[in-house]
Amino acid sequence: MINDVKKSAELKMQKSLEAFKTDLLKVRTGRAHTGILDHVMVDYYGSPVPISQVANVTLLDARTIGVQPWEKPMLAKVEKAIRDSDLGLNPASMGEIIRVPMPMLTEERRKDLIKVVRGEAENARVAVRNIRRDANTDFKNLLKDKAITEDDERRGQDEIQKLTDKYTAEIDKALAAKETDLLAV
Repeated sequence: MINDVKKSAELKMQKSLEAFKTDLLKVRTGRAHTGILDHVMVDYYGSPVPISQVANVTLLDARTIGVQPWEKPMLAKVEKAIRDSDLGLNPASMGEIIRVPMPMLTEERRKDLIKVVRGEAENARVAVRNIRRDANTDFKNLLKDKAITEDDERRGQDEIQKLTDKYTAEIDKALAAKETDLLAV
């Protein structure tokens, strides 16, 4: 029973960490990377689909993303979807390819992005701590139902605390890496 609670808590903590890392990818730095367009949806014959399903997304150089739709009529729709996204990008059509230059980040914008990233990190830490609380509640309920001993409960809580510390450290490490990335000019 203790292992079930521990495994469940670890899986949930892992998912929280992955969600945080996914959120970090959406915060753009000055360099171009194709993952920035992953959540942009394009209207493809009446249904929204990810941009990667209607076009080839590549890096043209360190500061420019190239998007080449597979169908000619999709060129304008893909360009409009990128422009309308919340990324602040300004795509330009060049024949059959759309060039998406990444604008330089100002110092003020970098500091704002760091605040956003720190907020996301705190949300991830809170999620991990909530998972710890739920697991500890499960241990207390098992103890109350006399399914485990007090020593087992204490051991289980210690193991959950170690997991919490581990995932909080992972979140902090990912945050530090993103801050370094944002501050790099």
